[in-house]
Amino acid sequence: MIGVILAISSLFLGLFLQKAPGFPRNTASRWVQAYLINMVLPALALLYIPEIKPSWGLLIPISAAWFTFLGSWALFGFLGKKYDWGRNTTGCLIIVAGLANTSFLGFPVIEGLYGKAGLPTALLIDQGGSFLIVSSLSILVGSLYGNHSESLRKVPLKILKFPPFGFLIGTLIMSFLNLKTPELLIPLLQLIGKTMPPMALLAIGLKFTVDRRSLASRFFWYGLGYRLILAPAVVWMIYRNFLPADSLDLKVTVLESGMAPMITGSIVAMQFGLQPRLATLLSGLGMPISAISLLIWYFLLG
Repeated sequence: MIGVILAISSLFLGLFLQKAPGFPRNTASRWVQAYLINMVLPALALLYIPEIKPSWGLLIPISAAWFTFLGSWALFGFLGKKYDWGRNTTGCLIIVAGLANTSFLGFPVIEGLYGKAGLPTALLIDQGGSFLIVSSLSILVGSLYGNHSESLRKVPLKILKFPPFGFLIGTLIMSFLNLKTPELLIPLLQLIGKTMPPMALLAIGLKFTVDRRSLASRFFWYGLGYRLILAPAVVWMIYRNFLPADSLDLKVTVLESGMAPMITGSIVAMQFGLQPRLATLLSGLGMPISAISLLIWYFLLG
């Protein structure tokens, strides 16, 4: 509860500082984003990825996160090109709508609805799915659609130079080789990891603005519609063929697919200059709006 209060307080602090006269909002926002990208994500990779034990049985729930992100890329990539939305808007929707908030929002929701029995599946989806995607595919999308888009030949180098990706590869190798993160580093990594929610919400608060024009934007509702309705609906229709219809694994997989857009995804979108206002609006307003859709999914799943 203390962590939730601290995180929400950080959001309001960001909103306050955004309006404070003379406060260097843009500089502070860049520093917070750099901290999250260059420090927190690598720390979380070292903390959690080596603990994942690779097995075929894990792939079904984990694959849902990859499936919905690739679905977002296919859908918004096609529509953006057909209707000429612009590369920044298209890239923003692919990343932010394609990634669900499977940890900061997902863990307490799953625990509250299904108890601690649902957390192992939620953790797998988050660490083997959402976290790996935000450290890899989202960087690829940002490189292709961002303000500083590179030629395809330069994209691999840009991805390799992105700190979270290097740590991701290293920790995946550690997982396959069954190598553990040194115990000496665990307390420091845990400390850094705990700063993720408040710092991410601080970054959102520094950029978050709501106005009638933003709420009337069709792109905002396209993104939320995909994340909260279409993605979990498609996951439910497909994954019930691979998991028992009344199983906890299926229920958790569908609900995690219907969480609000991932805050870290919006940070990555902002880092690449992909419609910062739309990115913060999707992840910021997506959380309270998702409370309604998640309850509906919970009752539909039984």
